[in-house]
Amino acid sequence: MFLYIGTIIRNETCMKTLILNIDRDDDFGRKAKVKSPIIGLEQNIDAAHKLGCADPEDSDLNAIFLAIATYQELKKDGADYEVATICGDINVGIKSDKILVQQLEQVIAETKPTDVIVISDGAEDEYILPLIQSRLPISSIKRVSVKQSRELEDTYYRIMKLINDDKVKKQLIFPVALLLLVGAVFVVLHLVTVGIGAILFTLGVYLLIRVFNMEKRIAVGWDEMKSGFFAAKISFYTSIVSLIIIGVTVFYAWTMTRQEIGGDFFLFLLAFLKTIVWGIVAAGLIYTLGKFLDIYVREKQVMWSYWIVPFSLFAFGFISYAVFDALYISLHNDFSIEPFFTLTFVSFMVTGIVLAFIGTITYHYIKDVHQLTSQEVTIKGNMSRVP
Repeated sequence: MFLYIGTIIRNETCMKTLILNIDRDDDFGRKAKVKSPIIGLEQNIDAAHKLGCADPEDSDLNAIFLAIATYQELKKDGADYEVATICGDINVGIKSDKILVQQLEQVIAETKPTDVIVISDGAEDEYILPLIQSRLPISSIKRVSVKQSRELEDTYYRIMKLINDDKVKKQLIFPVALLLLVGAVFVVLHLVTVGIGAILFTLGVYLLIRVFNMEKRIAVGWDEMKSGFFAAKISFYTSIVSLIIIGVTVFYAWTMTRQEIGGDFFLFLLAFLKTIVWGIVAAGLIYTLGKFLDIYVREKQVMWSYWIVPFSLFAFGFISYAVFDALYISLHNDFSIEPFFTLTFVSFMVTGIVLAFIGTITYHYIKDVHQLTSQEVTIKGNMSRVP
């Protein structure tokens, strides 16, 4: 019985509570030139005095005085308490949290507390509560604000943290900024109606990119364009020429089709697609040629995988043009099937299919021959290294 009571008394006397003040952005170090961690009542009072002289309006001043007042109030009960202040870094985040953890472990090693009362001046400091709780049990949390500024401070901090998040910047701020720039350009040009259309078009393209997860591909393409410009790659210039061809083709098709076709949407669409087919084929051929030459110049190697591309592009051109042209003529004549039996339609379709067939057969033949040649070279190289 006496042994049990003695154990309880001894455990209670061994308990020590740490009153911990947190300065995550290191106002004490930056403004008051106080070295942290700050351990002990006298050291915290001295640090509070220095910070008060440096910046009387700093909210960390209220926090450290709350820590001191809490220590003095609880000390009246005769229990064992200690007060300390730990400081992070102006770059709030990973760097400051690492410093806070290091100082916290130093404080724990010197004071040997059994639990902690956390003093905070806002939501920013409380982000490290899990780091503290993983080392010491938290018995209480006390927050201090300058009168009615608590809600305003928390809201401001959370908004700033949200804005500084990279995901929010890319997903929210970037499209808004892009739409504002597009709208501003057309407003300056006094083309408000066209500007509204351009904004809607830009927003639609952005949403399509997000839906099909094309961000990485666009980023890779942009990096290739930059590297191609600085390294004087042939593909960089052929890409520009291809874009110019597509742009000119689309503008020409739009202008000519709008002049020739009335208000029938389907006829307009078919005529437009029929007109831009060969522009797309030409742009694809020039772009592929640039990529092929780049690899050949850089690696002195022929990429036979590009062999099938011209056949595929011409097959696409003949077949697409035949289909769009036949549909256009058919709809123009109250949907007649005669355009699908004309010599032009059949010859274009047969030409496209034959080109696709030749490209596929020759590609697989070249691929097999190339692989066999590579294997023979590898075997000969291995045999030459055998002693």
